[in-house]
Order: sequence, then structure tokens, then C-alpha cells
Amino acid sequence: MAYFPFFIDLAGRQGLIVGGGQVALRKAQKLLPYGPRLTVAAPSFAPELRALPGLALVQRPFADELLDGMFFAIAATDEPALNARVAGLCRQRGILVNVVDDPANCTFLFPALVQRGGLSVGICTGGASPSAAQYLKRQIDGLIPAQFPELLAWLAALRERVKAEIPSETARAAAFARIFDECMQKNRCLTEAEVQWLLAQAAGQKEGQP
Repeated sequence: MAYFPFFIDLAGRQGLIVGGGQVALRKAQKLLPYGPRLTVAAPSFAPELRALPGLALVQRPFADELLDGMFFAIAATDEPALNARVAGLCRQRGILVNVVDDPANCTFLFPALVQRGGLSVGICTGGASPSAAQYLKRQIDGLIPAQFPELLAWLAALRERVKAEIPSETARAAAFARIFDECMQKNRCLTEAEVQWLLAQAAGQKEGQP
């Protein structure tokens, strides 16, 4: 059965990565932009992992108490038995767990991720084919305009103004759609005059073209 793509706010959440090699490094690099409080536990660490800012490094073998207070965990060692042990403990405690290269032991999977500012696109094949997920990632990445992160930030800042000026939910949804379409057609954020005209039109106060 396919995995449902929940999008979770990880800011400030406690996460544990068990393992100190290149796989652990890649997982940490994916997670850190989303603001979790990451602890990495291993007897030794790759130099790149040591140099990565924003991590709490615990140089010791895995112990059960390292899972205390964790929201999620990632088993990223080269020891299948240890990874399975971490997964079992997480299940007992209700902690989300990802075991590298072992979908059957995971309660969540890492997607192939396209991330640009506030935009996140996750691609998951249920563990069937990472190559297929990476192929789709490259295709999607090529479709996203360079200015899209700036546009999303601008649209987010505009939301409260639109809500205040257009009480009708139906008219408001149409206004958001029209504003976005205009931005994409013009390949930029709109000017203040353009926004004012579109909002007035959505409110039924103007007709024609700006």
C-alpha cells in the first residue's frame, strides 16, 4: 500500500540519528533546513558530519535512553541488527522511525525531496525504486521557475490583506487564483497598483483590465 504524504512541522522537534557515517550525514543535511533539534549518536563521526552546524553530537554507542523525549529517530548504521533494535524500541514507544534501506522496519520514509524556500515537493515510491524517485525529482526540479521561492514568500505576505479586504470565501479563493495566475504570466510579483486593481475587481468594484 502507498504511503500517505503527511507534511509535518519539525521546527523545534527532537530527532535522533543513530550512526555517524555518510548516510547519517545525508539525512541530517535533508532535515536541518526544517528546524528540528537533531542529536547524532555514534562511536565515531565522519569529518563532514562533525563540521555540520546545528547538530548535537553524542560520541558513544547507542543506548536505549538516547530515545527519551524523541519525536522521531533514524537508524543509519551499517549494522542491521542494531538498526532493527532501534526500530523495535521506537515502535514500543510510539516514536516515528526510519531505517535506512529497510522499508519494512520504517514507520516513515524519506522522500526524494525538491526544496526551494517555502516549497517542498516529496516523491515516494514506497521503497520500490529510489532511482524512479530520483528521476521524478529531476523532472520536477526542472519545472520550477527560478523566482518561485520569492513569489511564494510574497504571496504568503499578501494573504492577510486579501482576507481582510474580501470577506467572501468564494471571491477570496478566486482572487488568490487570479493573483497567482497573473504572477506566473508576468513572471514576477505584482506591483501595488496591480494588486489593488485585482482586489477591487474580486470585490466587484471594477471591471475590464488593469
